[in-house]
Amino acid sequence: MKQERKMHFQEGRRAQQQLESSFKQLENSKRKFERDCREAEKAAQTAERLDQDINATKADVEKAKQQAHLRSHMAEESKNEYAAQLQRFNRDQSHFYFSQMPQIFDKLQDMDERRAAHLGAGYGLLSEAELQVVPIIAKCLEGMKVAADAVDAKNDSQVLIELHKSGFARPGDVEFEDFSQPMNRVPSDSSLGTPSDGRPELRSSGRSRAKRWPFGKKNKTVVTEDFSHLPPEQQRKRLQQQLEERNRELQKEVDQREALKKMKDVYEKTPQMGDPASLEPRITETLNNIERLKLEVQKYEAWLVEAESRVLSNRGDSLGRHPRPPEPPASAPPDSSSTNSGPQDDKESSEEPLSEEGQDAPIYTEFDEDFEEPASPIGHCVAIYHFEGSSEGTISMAEGEDLSLMEEDKGDGWTRVRRKQGGEGYVPTSYLRVTLS
Repeated sequence: MKQERKMHFQEGRRAQQQLESSFKQLENSKRKFERDCREAEKAAQTAERLDQDINATKADVEKAKQQAHLRSHMAEESKNEYAAQLQRFNRDQSHFYFSQMPQIFDKLQDMDERRAAHLGAGYGLLSEAELQVVPIIAKCLEGMKVAADAVDAKNDSQVLIELHKSGFARPGDVEFEDFSQPMNRVPSDSSLGTPSDGRPELRSSGRSRAKRWPFGKKNKTVVTEDFSHLPPEQQRKRLQQQLEERNRELQKEVDQREALKKMKDVYEKTPQMGDPASLEPRITETLNNIERLKLEVQKYEAWLVEAESRVLSNRGDSLGRHPRPPEPPASAPPDSSSTNSGPQDDKESSEEPLSEEGQDAPIYTEFDEDFEEPASPIGHCVAIYHFEGSSEGTISMAEGEDLSLMEEDKGDGWTRVRRKQGGEGYVPTSYLRVTLS
């Protein structure tokens, strides 16, 4: 309807432009008639003046009369043209106001009435849909009310504490330091300002070590790769996250190396598909990435072991001086996100909070896998060439065979397909003509 409305307005503008053009032609013919009349009158006056002048020659008088006659004839032609143009304009103007414009307005009115009818039908459907949704919204609101009544503030605060606890041991009593003795004093190992390595602090030190006041202003810290600038508990969590990320990247590079090896085998068996030597730089790059990631995994595992031992030692010191804190609520699930920790971490797993990935992961994934529905095709494809799937994970296909597309090429040159008679596997992407659904 918007396009139709635009078309009607364009039609009206074209009719108006034609009328304006006719009016301009009328004005031009009118000015020309006026100019020719003045010129004819001026030529007649000149001829009459020469005719009465006794000094004028007969040739001058004849020439002036001819000029006056010519001008008079031109004025008569301009008059006829002006009259014809005036009649044409009046006819066009009458057609514009009595025929064209009413037709355009009638079309616009009809279009607007159809638009109003469509809008009415749309609002009717909208109201019906809203009426159908109202019970669902009411049920959702009831569920929100039940959930609001079931809020457990203590449980929520305990989960937050477990998520953000620092892992620092609480300091012991500050010991008395005797300045009357002419020797270097050794501060208490449990004081707030004690260095972490246990070395004695010299008496002449000008500044006292910064204390870990819980509500003090945070000083700017230098971010380190092993996250040693963080509290022990937070350091352990960040190291676990980094270790999991490196393991995922390592697995991705291993999968890519296997795919490149498969592609190289296919190139060696069927040279027309490509040159096996062209894959060597990518294989070498993948191997270098795998070695680098393995070193990083080892490095983060070592840092994680140190951080976990520091957390356990802090817990032991704190339990030796203070009563044991309350256990987390039974509804809080144990930490199952770490897969690289040792026996000590297994012992403490029931007391550690969930990682960020663990909180978002589904709880019943094993049941989802057992009852997972078979994947549906995302398109279909036709085999352009014959392919004999001899290596593991591949499948054979005949030239011209229709196949179901199960998974697109992920950049390694292979596409997963399903045959009509059964069986799935990978085939070279360049052997297929793919059509997505």
